[in-house]
Amino acid sequence: MDEIPGWALRLRTERRERLWSQRQMARALVEAADERTRAHLATRESLTRMIKDWEKGRHQPKDPYRLLYCRVFDLSEAELFDLAGTAPRKSPAQVLAAIMPEGDLLSRLPAQTGRRIGMGTVHDLSARVHGLRLADDVIAGSDLIRPAFRELDAAVRLYRCGTHTEEAGQALLANIGELAQIVGWIASDAGQHEQAAQTYRLGISAAREAGDGPLEANLIGSLAYQTVNVGDVQEGVALARAALEAAGPDASPRLRALTWDRIAWAHARAGEAQPAMRALGEASAALDSTAGADEPSYLYWVSADELQIMEARAYTELRRPLRAVPLLSEVLTRYDATHARELALYLSWLAVALADANEPEEAARTASRMLDLSADLTSDRTTQRARVVLARLKPYADVPQVRELLTRYPMSA
Repeated sequence: MDEIPGWALRLRTERRERLWSQRQMARALVEAADERTRAHLATRESLTRMIKDWEKGRHQPKDPYRLLYCRVFDLSEAELFDLAGTAPRKSPAQVLAAIMPEGDLLSRLPAQTGRRIGMGTVHDLSARVHGLRLADDVIAGSDLIRPAFRELDAAVRLYRCGTHTEEAGQALLANIGELAQIVGWIASDAGQHEQAAQTYRLGISAAREAGDGPLEANLIGSLAYQTVNVGDVQEGVALARAALEAAGPDASPRLRALTWDRIAWAHARAGEAQPAMRALGEASAALDSTAGADEPSYLYWVSADELQIMEARAYTELRRPLRAVPLLSEVLTRYDATHARELALYLSWLAVALADANEPEEAARTASRMLDLSADLTSDRTTQRARVVLARLKPYADVPQVRELLTRYPMSA
């Protein structure tokens, strides 16, 4: 494959740094035009397709679009469209640096071991854990895995090399557990499943030593989710049930909802419809009781929409598309387009459900959106889901829309 020219990479990078989808980019270009120019621009749908071509370097935008790009990004034409090209202005590591708190945690340590680690350092580490979670929203696994493991290594060295009070030590262990959960997730997204499993186990050990049952439950649930997807499904079911036990009867509502959600998914992957449906009911009931609850900050993303998506995924896995399609179609109309990986993954489930519902034309349209959205993501999850989607569409290869899609994406199939 020919290398994408520098100007095309800059167009894509500038857009993604603003957390815009290609559709949002089209809107920004239109809004930057004066009334006379706007009347002659392509339709929003056509402009979105043009942006996809530009970002792949197939051809450069011509005026007035070049001018509008410069206006939106506040860059000169020479900076943006220089054919000599340069690398994108910010790499994933630079994006991460912009999101994470300033400084290197290790650089603040004394050169010798045995020095006391205070709560100020613990709070710094907590901020970095939060920053890494924010980074994972916009950077895919293969781009994030190296800095993520550096953060985890720094946290472990803080605990092992320093001295601290019992309170600070427990807080450090809890932070290591939280870091291990998100780093394990990132490693899994990069396709490093054994590395992810080992990282989850490190986190489980840290959470257990810290006496943090909810965090231990979250880590066991994360390991269960990966095991169900890429390992022994029945082992994954057992791990998901173990997470519920670790959470205990006093677990917060969001944690109960997440734990039951993972149990539901495990049973759906095992083809066990009734246990899956019961677990989904438990998850929904738990989330309904969140009002006024004190929740761990790492559960911020557990919402009614996420549970609805999991319910739809379970129905899709159980080959009940007539239940899955309405649920996914509704929630995806309001899903945050800046979270490109998750949006692509959820579109993949909708495409499969539509194919199962004998709607190949609509399935192909949805799959095309999913594949375009994930084209520049370094995520093993989206790569594997693309293969699943295209394989499910192959029986409809005589349908023109499907045939065109399979022609455009032969390698993914």
